[in-house]
Amino acid sequence: MIWLGRLFAAIATTLALGIAPAQAQTNYPERPVKIIVPIGPGGSYDLVGRALADALSRRTGQSFFVENKPGAGTVVGTQAAAQSEGDGYTLVVGGLSNMAFNSALYSNLAYDPLRDFVPVAMVYRFGYVMVGRKDLPQADVKAIVAAAKEKPGSITVATAGVGTGQQLVAAAFMKAAGIKLQEVPYKGSPPAFTDLLAGRIDLFFDSIAAGLPYVQSGQARGIAVLSSKRSPLASDVPTMSEAGVTGLDVDSWLGIFVPARTPRSVIEKLRGDIRAVLPELKERFEKSGGEVWDMPDGLDAFVAAEHASWTKLIREAGIKLD
Repeated sequence: MIWLGRLFAAIATTLALGIAPAQAQTNYPERPVKIIVPIGPGGSYDLVGRALADALSRRTGQSFFVENKPGAGTVVGTQAAAQSEGDGYTLVVGGLSNMAFNSALYSNLAYDPLRDFVPVAMVYRFGYVMVGRKDLPQADVKAIVAAAKEKPGSITVATAGVGTGQQLVAAAFMKAAGIKLQEVPYKGSPPAFTDLLAGRIDLFFDSIAAGLPYVQSGQARGIAVLSSKRSPLASDVPTMSEAGVTGLDVDSWLGIFVPARTPRSVIEKLRGDIRAVLPELKERFEKSGGEVWDMPDGLDAFVAAEHASWTKLIREAGIKLD
């Protein structure tokens, strides 16, 4: 039985060389797993991190916990994740800000979203809405575009800070429509909405969850959503494509990312667990104004395409944070 002896020898060699960790990895996770949320408590990143932590803890019987690590937008927390062990025990919530915007916003970003990370799973998607003051003379997108073309800068648009999604979505709209709006910067969404409701600002772009309550209460006008389809929360508000501005289907997304050196077996196990718990999150996500988004294939290509398109727009707009 020479072949049997060789088989046992091969197995012994494999174990001695430490190739057997694959067996241990099938038992992942064997200790608590940290999910870095690169912003403070509240908001969509935090929602996704905490919802997944709860669901994955129940599914695996192991603790998944959130660590909020804000700073420099989403840079500090994301950089910390990039520098972690890459063993599957430090995850990071990734979205447009840290995985698409930052490369163009910062000249010397300490991490490379495409080189240093692997997308494990997409989880959540939400759209933006263009909100206007309730007495805005231009009642729809076509009228706004016509007025802005006739007199560039005559219509004001609030932004929630340099490099924020609200500013970049406004920039994307101006580029797609071929117009120039007068940007008025604010420190976050609340003061921007305060001035919009008071009639001091004409337009503001924010998430559907943030903007629609003002529309539904009659305090502001819902002009168009920038998602690929109408929101079930405001089915009477047209998409930007329906309103006449094409090429502006902006769906903001969030998912889970790990350092690129993470073992493939761990990534696949984690991916399977996340996809298995997504149905549990449907109601929670829809109440927040978004939806569960499960993308089974093409994650790397999708993130690379988003990174490329937003980098191009940000550089053409001349927006920088350093």
